[in-house]
Amino acid sequence: MISLRRSGRTLFAFGIAAFGAQYLLEGRYLGGLPPVPPWAPGGSIGAYLIGIFLIVAAVSIAAQWNTPLFAALLGTLFLLCVVVLHLQHFSDVVHKGNDRTRALEPLAIAAAAFVLAGTSPLNSARSSAWRTALGIAGKLGRFVFAFALIIFGWQHFEYAAYLATLVPAWLPAHLVWIYFTGAGFIAAGTSIAAKILGRLAATLLGLMFFLWVVILHAPRVFAGLHNADEWSSLFVALAMAGASLLVASTLPNRP
Repeated sequence: MISLRRSGRTLFAFGIAAFGAQYLLEGRYLGGLPPVPPWAPGGSIGAYLIGIFLIVAAVSIAAQWNTPLFAALLGTLFLLCVVVLHLQHFSDVVHKGNDRTRALEPLAIAAAAFVLAGTSPLNSARSSAWRTALGIAGKLGRFVFAFALIIFGWQHFEYAAYLATLVPAWLPAHLVWIYFTGAGFIAAGTSIAAKILGRLAATLLGLMFFLWVVILHAPRVFAGLHNADEWSSLFVALAMAGASLLVASTLPNRP
């Protein structure tokens, strides 16, 4: 469990720091970069502020310095962006796969951040109310994370034809991989929510996301080094790999 948590925390923090670096380098909100949608107010100043905060939060999480506080703040930021910004276009989130994914990714990352906050050691000086609030947030975070996975899985069946075009050309049976991945998302989400083989399911999920980084996203990034969206997709997969391992580290692995 210690190895899962350490690996998850490292990958998660690296992904979040990379989000922050992108905000600072681009000086604007990007379409595929969590948590802020590209049409949000704030302009360059907002992008720089978000970038700085994400890097500070990531460094704090990686260094285990006041992790519960910074993980909770990180989760709150991502959750607020979903509720206050993404859901302004609620109809698009419901009916359009691209908008739905851009809302669900920060929601899943927020959920993982709350799980981390709720399961990290607290300073003894912290109040019991703070401990209780983090514990509740961590438990709810697991269900929200599982919910996002199930929707991701359903989307693999809904948009199978399009997603098959993203599978590397050297892999055979592209549609089979998409259906297999969709079923895996749904199975993982169900296992995590029910806490039945949840650790195994979340660990395999983290491995899948990490393999995506290596097999799918890295070649696309190298083919378009100046394409910010491709970098964003790689960092999202990396953060989700870490998030999955963090969730795995909190679950029992019983039949």
